[in-house]
Amino acid sequence: VQLQASGGGWVQAGGSLRLSCTGSGLPSKNYSLGWFRQAPGKEREFVASINRSGYRKEYADSVKGRFTISRNNAENTMWLQMTSLNPEDTGVYYCAAKWGPQYHVWGRGTQVTVSS
Repeated sequence: VQLQASGGGWVQAGGSLRLSCTGSGLPSKNYSLGWFRQAPGKEREFVASINRSGYRKEYADSVKGRFTISRNNAENTMWLQMTSLNPEDTGVYYCAAKWGPQYHVWGRGTQVTVSS
């Protein structure tokens, strides 16, 4: 099972970015996908998650109303639409999958840099 995040880049505060996460070898069973991020000198933190059907979405308080998570199971792809970005959103963004209690499949991250 592999996950690959892409779509990161540099953007000015107030701008938008759309991250993508493409998976291969994912199981046909029910699994959730999530986005996490890690800022320099900080621990990795949860950003958003989505269940297989797409009806259950959860967001960190810091991104609610600004970020939208979505997925297409047929394409094995997940997205994170990020708007109203601010410098605190800077970090490496990772996508992950789980079909148990913990996320256990992680992709390589993509760097997001927001300048003020």
